[in-house]
Amino acid sequence: MFLIATLLIYVIYAFMFVVLVRVAFSWVSPFPTNPVSRFAFRVTEPVLAPVRRWIPPFSGLDLSPLVLWIASIFIISALRTLQ
Repeated sequence: MFLIATLLIYVIYAFMFVVLVRVAFSWVSPFPTNPVSRFAFRVTEPVLAPVRRWIPPFSGLDLSPLVLWIASIFIISALRTLQ
């Protein structure tokens, strides 16, 4: 159980990093034109799209990465209690 929880924590941290990369690229260039930006878009969009339907943009700001980031922190803290 310890190994699975640790592996899931690392996967969630990697996913959080990809979300951060996507957010940074969206500020610089809103259209995914380079390979890193396209990869980040393809990996995160299946998770961010349902969150975006649940929480629509607020004054032009997409809050779905923030909601996903906070949910990831809660999941990581729950997994750490299993260790």
